[in-house]
Amino acid sequence: MTLNREEQLELIRIAREAIMANNGTGIKQSVPLYSSEKFHICCGTFVSIYVEGDLRGCIGTFSEEQSLYQNIKEMAVSAATSDSRFKPLVPAELAHIQIEISVLSPRIRIYDKSEIIIGKHGIFMRKGMNRGTLLPQVAVNQNWSVEELLGNCAKYKAGIGWDGWKSAELFTYEAHIFSSKNHS
Repeated sequence: MTLNREEQLELIRIAREAIMANNGTGIKQSVPLYSSEKFHICCGTFVSIYVEGDLRGCIGTFSEEQSLYQNIKEMAVSAATSDSRFKPLVPAELAHIQIEISVLSPRIRIYDKSEIIIGKHGIFMRKGMNRGTLLPQVAVNQNWSVEELLGNCAKYKAGIGWDGWKSAELFTYEAHIFSSKNHS
């Protein structure tokens, strides 16, 4: 799914208002101002929150049960309050947040690592009850090879060891990524 500038700005506003409303700032969540049919498409999304360039939360869902804008509202609040790697955002940080949204395509099962294109594909893996994912931008930001992407996802996200990906089910997906820093 591609989103135009106005749609991106509106989704960033929705995420920001959800975070602010949850943090007791008195800001109320409003309905989308910019009406787009795309906002009602059911798809997965991730919301990443940065404060002064440092990651402070990243939570997402592959669920296609809710609309895009509903998933963004929920994932924004979760990223601000429930990412176990970080303490919840505090009111003093709210004025400094940058929001990055990744709108996900459906996952596609792959059978060979050669099907992964760094910068285009995110990876999702599943082995038994263990699951893990890394967004497409992570491998680019870390300058990883396909093997490094798979090893890091297996070890640190799925908890199945560096080579665990070799016996896991692998899926790729794409993401339409946009950020509040691109629209400041």
